[in-house]
Amino acid sequence: MRFEVAGASVYAYTGTRAFAADRPTVVFVHGAANDHGVFALQSRYFAWHGMNALAVDLPGHGRSAGAPLPSVEALADWLRDVLDALHVQQASLVGHSLGALVTLECAARHPGRVARLALLGPSAPMPVSDDLLDAAARNDHVACEMINGWSFSAGSQLGGNRVPGMWMLGTAMRLLERARNDVLSVDLIACNRYADGLAAAARVRCPVLVVIGARDIMAPPRNAKALIAALPGAQVVTLPETGHSLMAERPDEVLDALRQFLRTDPAT
Repeated sequence: MRFEVAGASVYAYTGTRAFAADRPTVVFVHGAANDHGVFALQSRYFAWHGMNALAVDLPGHGRSAGAPLPSVEALADWLRDVLDALHVQQASLVGHSLGALVTLECAARHPGRVARLALLGPSAPMPVSDDLLDAAARNDHVACEMINGWSFSAGSQLGGNRVPGMWMLGTAMRLLERARNDVLSVDLIACNRYADGLAAAARVRCPVLVVIGARDIMAPPRNAKALIAALPGAQVVTLPETGHSLMAERPDEVLDALRQFLRTDPAT
């Protein structure tokens, strides 16, 4: 599905189902230098179970045009503009990593527009190492190598893909390599500079789900404790022996958590 926001083309995967204004909507927001494909299973499930599923490509990512936006705040307002462009008054938001920060900030800034909020692999703050920032600024391939090495649990680095014949680390590496120059750097700087996560959490008024990987190195579970405490009544699901790439390592478990959380009509 393609539409325009601020004069730029935006792509959203809809699970091969046509968008229908009379259905509840869930929007999936990917992490740094990723695209809609990381939510293929989850978005397709909800698309075929009574909801509009929109796995968006952020500006400058995947099939969306324009330059990557430089801050979490700008991305949060862009997400509000996505809802406006599609005439969606209220939606549930699901965000991973950078996407978790974006959806969190969107829910805080525009509370009337967000029915439910699911944060996957969040951290507030979300500091990024200087070595990774420097490598990304140089568009050095070593940045992709760092992220790939830190994003998967030790067990998953040895195999374990739920799809026979597929290699999790190879797929993740190719996804990072497809990103345009400077996109990863812009995204990581946005994560590193975002300092208002706890204040934003205190302003969230909708139901919240937090899904954490127990072996996450990129966004360690300890870095989510203050965020969870600031979110009123948040549900927490911790996936054992799982790193930051939750949807790749534990696709069914992530889907089950979202199914349970989104089982009621987001408009109610």
